[in-house]
Amino acid sequence: MVEHTTDIRVRYSEIDRLGTFYNSRALEWFEVGRTELLRSLGMPYPQMEAQGVCLPLITAHVDYHRRAGYDERLRIATRLAAEGRARLRFDVAITHADAGHPVASGYTVHAVTAQDGRPARPPAWLMEVVRRAMEG
Repeated sequence: MVEHTTDIRVRYSEIDRLGTFYNSRALEWFEVGRTELLRSLGMPYPQMEAQGVCLPLITAHVDYHRRAGYDERLRIATRLAAEGRARLRFDVAITHADAGHPVASGYTVHAVTAQDGRPARPPAWLMEVVRRAMEG
């Protein structure tokens, strides 16, 4: 299993009148985790897209557990799993970095497509990166 952890701070623009993060921010934080995991594997999004591979979102699920307020430090733990032949799944757990309390968790599933949006088999280089990462 491939896992990567990234820390962020809740920005003022991300909170509502109740002093907690807007619910839509969780999916943005999922993206931060996914982007940094892929970067840590040596395949950042711009590089993948330059090689003709896109990962459009096809499914998203979020469970909300606890509040997170302005300037609190959050930890985003993201795990990668292959799902089928042309899909990648990213499982995400967001916690308070200091206390460890869960804030939000869930997953996103992404199709592997060509730049024109048509489904495509993952290229060998992509599957090799995923395979190597999963093994070790």
